[in-house]
Amino acid sequence: MRKLESSLKNMLLVLTGVTVISVALLAYVNQLTAGPIAQAEAKALSDAVRAVVPGFDNDPIAEQKIQEVDGVAYAVYPATKGGAYIGAAIEASAMGFGGTLRVLVGFDAEGNILDYSLLSHAETPGLGSKADSWFKKGGKGDITGMNPGRAPLVVDKDGGQVDAITASTITTRAFLSAVNAAYAAYAGQNTADGTTGASQQVEP
Repeated sequence: MRKLESSLKNMLLVLTGVTVISVALLAYVNQLTAGPIAQAEAKALSDAVRAVVPGFDNDPIAEQKIQEVDGVAYAVYPATKGGAYIGAAIEASAMGFGGTLRVLVGFDAEGNILDYSLLSHAETPGLGSKADSWFKKGGKGDITGMNPGRAPLVVDKDGGQVDAITASTITTRAFLSAVNAAYAAYAGQNTADGTTGASQQVEP
């Protein structure tokens, strides 16, 4: 068998062949994993909605709405029980110290915070990452029961009512900004009976 001549043309042909095969393999692997990844993400979102707005008997995700506030679109997952509106879960995000911080906030029918779930973040491990529990019931910065419609949530170092995560004021500000934005979307949404989700609105 004749050996290929070592030339620029032959090297380019080999490189092109390797690239085509690599791209095809990556596309195939992506096709195989896309379904399971989407299913896992859907389950994670469903579990998060159930955690932050417990007690509903509808399908909030199937009834998802998009609420726009100041040009930003927010996903709203309305929760009902026996046809009665009991609250909603809202997705919102803000720029933290390490990157985007995404949170799902659950509100009751009066706009009080029921719970939240930190969907994703890029904060410093051990510091900013504490946001996943710091603001929950019993935590040092507990925000459950608060209503951003009465007063926007502000970190204590800025004269507000929420204790900042130790050594992570930037993360705390970002988290509270996301919660306030979530409330603004919640307050502007239309519920099943045509009323707004809360009686008051907070400035976004």
